Amino acid sequence: MEPVEINAGSYYLRQLRADKLLDDRPALIEAFADPVHRRYVLNYRLRDLDEATEYVLLRTAQWAGDERSSWAIAEPTTGDLLGEVGLRDLDLDAGYAEAAVWVRAASRRQGVASTALAAALRFGFGGLGLREVSYRYEETNTVSASVARRCGFTLAGPEPELAPTGERLIRWTKTE
Repeated sequence: MEPVEINAGSYYLRQLRADKLLDDRPALIEAFADPVHRRYVLNYRLRDLDEATEYVLLRTAQWAGDERSSWAIAEPTTGDLLGEVGLRDLDLDAGYAEAAVWVRAASRRQGVASTALAAALRFGFGGLGLREVSYRYEETNTVSASVARRCGFTLAGPEPELAPTGERLIRWTKTE
């Protein structure tokens, strides 16, 4: 599938970029160095431009392989990267995905995550034909619980497995 840009009102969602016109890599490195971000996003470490380049290329490949729809959450006038939102573990045949979102430290507590996630969900249900989207987070991540509520997810309860940090995972679901 080709990447799609989405107008999310105060923000726009676009593909992550590393080109002459727009380079998200420095902002990605900064975001992934943040202690709060590192606490909850354990899968990736972006310590330099090479690792950030690999991350941008991975997201591009995931779009192409129908594995994940992932967007940079961008400030509309400058294009500056504020965070990332995505629908991962896409199963278009089953109509299922799992939502994921993170926001850079300077842009937190401004409604960025819930605004971007709501727009991604509209695309998922309307554009991709999804029927169910899950949203999981570690039990102590109260901000994620708030985002889930604001985006209309229903609490499904704790997951049987623990997160890599040893914390219990909480799962919410949203259906079309």
